[in-house]
Amino acid sequence: MLEVKNLMVFFENALAINDLSLEIHEGEIVGMIGSNSAGKTTLMNALSGLIIDMRIKEKRKGGERISLYGNIIFNGEDITETKPSERVKKGIVLCRERHPIFPESSVLENLKIAGYLKKRNEIKESIDTVFELFPALLQLQTRKAGFMSGGEQQMLAIGMALVVRPKLLLLDEPLLGLSPMMQQVVMEAVVRLKEDSGITVLLSEQFARPVLPVIDRGYVVENGMLALYGTGEELMDNPEIKSAYVGI
Repeated sequence: MLEVKNLMVFFENALAINDLSLEIHEGEIVGMIGSNSAGKTTLMNALSGLIIDMRIKEKRKGGERISLYGNIIFNGEDITETKPSERVKKGIVLCRERHPIFPESSVLENLKIAGYLKKRNEIKESIDTVFELFPALLQLQTRKAGFMSGGEQQMLAIGMALVVRPKLLLLDEPLLGLSPMMQQVVMEAVVRLKEDSGITVLLSEQFARPVLPVIDRGYVVENGMLALYGTGEELMDNPEIKSAYVGI
């Protein structure tokens, strides 16, 4: 489904992603584990195409030079230079770390806004799916998003991404700042997305304990480079991973 070949990303002369290659197969849940500043968010921005917009904005204002090398292949098509809006149409949807929501709008209004490019019947079906996946949002559908807890806002952010009907859902640190109970709710929802909807998921996290039991395969990124990869079970059994990312 997705193949990254020898990807390199520079911010001026600083190397953020260093010759990184990976594959994601249809129907998989793939984890990307790494500490802060490991390059996870930069990789997500490269896959979603946001790095293209960032590069254009920086060039216009005479700011930081952003350079991108290598190839990103999605369903056999090279999308390395494809705009983020076009990638969304192809089915690649990013839910960013602390994904922006509309705090003065209700849960239901946020979901409708997210699906503004979709047909009315498609939006309704997608919102019904979101409420089935996150029943708490159904109970909160009239509440302003700004008055919800961090965990509830994270469920809403994922729901907004799902309304777009992704084929490949990119989740950038979806568990950040959540309680253990809410982390479990989110990870159970990710599993259901795969089982019920066949959505392929790539998620990034710095704390691997709730992630490794769920993923089919995982990549460990350090300083923008691929350090380790394997199945979730293999990574869980790795002493280095236990020490650095699981807290054992």
